[in-house]
Amino acid sequence: MTMRANLHDFRPILSKALDGCDWWGIREYRETTQFRMARNGQNAKNETSFDHGVMVEAMVAGKIGYGATNELTSDGIERACQKAKTNAHLSALSSLFTFDPSIRPKAVGNYHSKFEKPLEELAPGLVQERLMKTTKMMAADEAVIEASAYVMITETQINYLSSNGSDWSQTFHMVTKDLSATAKKGEITQNRSLGMQGRQWGAESLEESQLLKESERIVREVHQLLVADDCPTEKMDMILSPDQLYLQVHESIGHPLELDRILGDERNYAGWSFVGPEDFGSLRYGPDILNVTFDPGLPGEMASYQFDDNGVPATKEFLIENGILKNGIGGIESQKRSGLGGVSCARATSWNRPAIDRMGNINIEPGESSMDDMIKSTENGVLMQTNRSWSIDDYRNKFQFGCEYGHLIKDGEIKGVVKNPNYRSSTVPFWNSLSHVGNGETFEIWGSPYCGKGEPNQVIRVGHAIPTCKFENIEVFGGA
Repeated sequence: MTMRANLHDFRPILSKALDGCDWWGIREYRETTQFRMARNGQNAKNETSFDHGVMVEAMVAGKIGYGATNELTSDGIERACQKAKTNAHLSALSSLFTFDPSIRPKAVGNYHSKFEKPLEELAPGLVQERLMKTTKMMAADEAVIEASAYVMITETQINYLSSNGSDWSQTFHMVTKDLSATAKKGEITQNRSLGMQGRQWGAESLEESQLLKESERIVREVHQLLVADDCPTEKMDMILSPDQLYLQVHESIGHPLELDRILGDERNYAGWSFVGPEDFGSLRYGPDILNVTFDPGLPGEMASYQFDDNGVPATKEFLIENGILKNGIGGIESQKRSGLGGVSCARATSWNRPAIDRMGNINIEPGESSMDDMIKSTENGVLMQTNRSWSIDDYRNKFQFGCEYGHLIKDGEIKGVVKNPNYRSSTVPFWNSLSHVGNGETFEIWGSPYCGKGEPNQVIRVGHAIPTCKFENIEVFGGA
């Protein structure tokens, strides 16, 4: 990667240009992304993008202004400083809230993604070769009409300095991957995939033997779907595996708990929330066995970090504890505005975006139930895996999800595969129907690089570490 700018060299310029400010900070953001894709054994896409610049923040009389540039010269930095200072003064004309420098605490330290093998071991040609080999193997099956695989490798460096002594840097190595096979038999078409999986990973995430193993499973299971019956339509128990439940957590716990939504900031674009300020400390989101945490310290998860982009130290906090709503997903600015508890979650997607409230790692803490316990306790139900479709209203309340793959359960035993399994419910009744939380053996780390929010839009990475869970008396239905 290109060398970072030395922010310390710009300190005299910053100090002079931002003289008279209550506080100032500068955040450098540098990112390289490689996207590789193969289809039916052939190369489909091979792209690399690079993004590098700085954001200057200035506080004047309790108001914050921003100025950004990708011209990393003395003149470029000075212009960004002047813009930040001017914007801080202008914001006083329509002020909604006055801050003080405590919202930018002093932070010093370094963070680096943990991995087994460095990404440098993965030459672009080698990655493409493995994807082509994987899809060629899947496409060789006579029922498979399309096989695809992609990987996105992202390396990000964030460096930060401020007038009150902050000096920190964080380096992230991310790998997002998916494999997919679409098969047809007569008039029936079905798809089976790995399910998009993102983590802070190294070269170990793309071992050829593991890719081929997953491909063999995908082809086997898509054949099962071609001859399977449709999922029944009735109220029944439901077991969700982590590759589906992580999206359920994202949409019906993560987004509605974001404090900027609750404050109304996002209602014009990303939506509002059914949660109100009065619900914290009292709303029973689920039963006693439901414990949901914001955990930026879990190694390998996509949004693990030491500091958020406002320099607030990242700590594990309960959002829902023993079923009761406890804290929101809001950074220090939203906490000050709302008077509610939050977490270290202010993050920006690039150098030209200010930090806003983002999910980070939102996890369900493991429980005590084994997979066998959940199946044996089910008289009539279905086990669903891997998201296929989803829809949820602007308040993050009423929803509908579809999955790729299901197993019918009768009298405590798995009886066979069903296709096109779907379910619908509303957030609080759904989570209160939770009857079993899986133990550590069912716990998996998933994540997505595509969580969108904010105007102008910011697409950012989020993580979800989830055990398998069981829900009772859910409205389940079949069909495409």
